[in-house]
Amino acid sequence: MNSEGLKKLLEVRPFEPLEVELSSGQVFTIKHPENVIVTKNTLIVVEPENDIVQWTSLIHIVAVRRRERPARGRKTA
Repeated sequence: MNSEGLKKLLEVRPFEPLEVELSSGQVFTIKHPENVIVTKNTLIVVEPENDIVQWTSLIHIVAVRRRERPARGRKTA
């Protein structure tokens, strides 16, 4: 994944959370685009609820996919 492709995914509105899978098998979630910095070669993701910061070289990203959202229940009359 290159930086431009990743930036395009982060610019989609309304934003949909993304899962990033690394070559190590680790998967982490991007919950909001403002919690991410993408540079030429690096992805930095912050999880503000627990103060975790993850630095990842873009060459280690093997997959980026939209995180499945739970189905919303519909009210019936």
